[in-house]
Amino acid sequence: MFTSAFALAFFAAVSIATPINQQSAFSLDESNALSVPEFASRPELFQLHKDLIQVSSLSRHEENATAFLSKYLSNQGLNVELLDSPAGGKNVYAYFGEDKNASVLLTSHIDTVPPYFNYSLERDAENRLRIHGRGSTDAKASVASQIIAAKELVAEKKVSSEDISFLYVVGEEIGGLGMVPADKQLIKEHVGWDTVIFGEPTGNRLAVGHKGIYYFQIRVYGRSCHSGYPELGVDANKALIGIMNDLLTTQFPESKLLGKATVNIGEIDASNAANVLSPYAACTVLIRAASTTDKIAAVVDQIISKHEKDAIRIETETTQRADPTYVDYDAPGFNHTSLSCSTDVPNMLNRGFKRYLYGPGLITIAHSANEYILPNMLEQGVDDYKRLVLHALGRN
Repeated sequence: MFTSAFALAFFAAVSIATPINQQSAFSLDESNALSVPEFASRPELFQLHKDLIQVSSLSRHEENATAFLSKYLSNQGLNVELLDSPAGGKNVYAYFGEDKNASVLLTSHIDTVPPYFNYSLERDAENRLRIHGRGSTDAKASVASQIIAAKELVAEKKVSSEDISFLYVVGEEIGGLGMVPADKQLIKEHVGWDTVIFGEPTGNRLAVGHKGIYYFQIRVYGRSCHSGYPELGVDANKALIGIMNDLLTTQFPESKLLGKATVNIGEIDASNAANVLSPYAACTVLIRAASTTDKIAAVVDQIISKHEKDAIRIETETTQRADPTYVDYDAPGFNHTSLSCSTDVPNMLNRGFKRYLYGPGLITIAHSANEYILPNMLEQGVDDYKRLVLHALGRN
């Protein structure tokens, strides 16, 4: 339960826009809300969301966001620890009292993909308000919604300080370079939880899991010659084109929960004069795997073997490989979805806790030049995080 000091701090009024040394704990002050009708019901939510977006936090450059969030949470009465990352940034772990353990961990990431663009508001053709900005959906909507959800649960006296802790990491967009070391450090300190709720844009649906990833490079070696006499050489471009065609047209193993695998050809290195048969060609391939990557790799190997006769040598090199991730989705009252992207879920070692994956906003809008979120999705995020926390605690 709360100590008296924490209880007083937790309910004191706070305005995020006031100087940090004037802030107190987890209040729901409305004085600095943006003067927009859609923001009237939860002004603190929209102010925090705005403040987070206005701090650029591109991957490997998250230091300002870390500073803002750590100061904000520490002035809410939480203990804040900064955990190192090899990417250069620092992760934020926040908890109450002396015990770092909690029943429920709320976690998301504060880094974003480039390029950064600042917060702005606009109305679409249907007069719906859109909140634009890098990270507006992925994943600062989750961060803001999680924090406000915790505030409201405390204000409603439905949770206590030892029930919830927070972990906000850097480097998610570049392979989990924040979550992996943060998790190792917390394991070393014997920190754990009964439930972890991961925040990512899931369209306000509870995810059943997400696809795995098989990311690799293909290098084809041929022999150059005059293009008028192709029988004298070995055309690396032709062999690579055949391989890429087979990769794009082959039906890879599927999953009832996650659907079909998807294949994307990324970089293509086939630069060669038109009057010379190509001696070398290469490409990168990313397959979003709905089955195990062992099964995906077996199909890829078959395709490569089929075309070995068309080249002097074909090499493959795996860059990243991870099987699909499945999470819990037993909380009642949610619609469900699966994701075709990667998250930090597999980057945190599952040591017996339940795992939920949910967040406001559409993943199909994330990373785009027009990234935005609708206010009602942000508000629903708060309500749904509250439901998930209470479900995890057995109190709904």
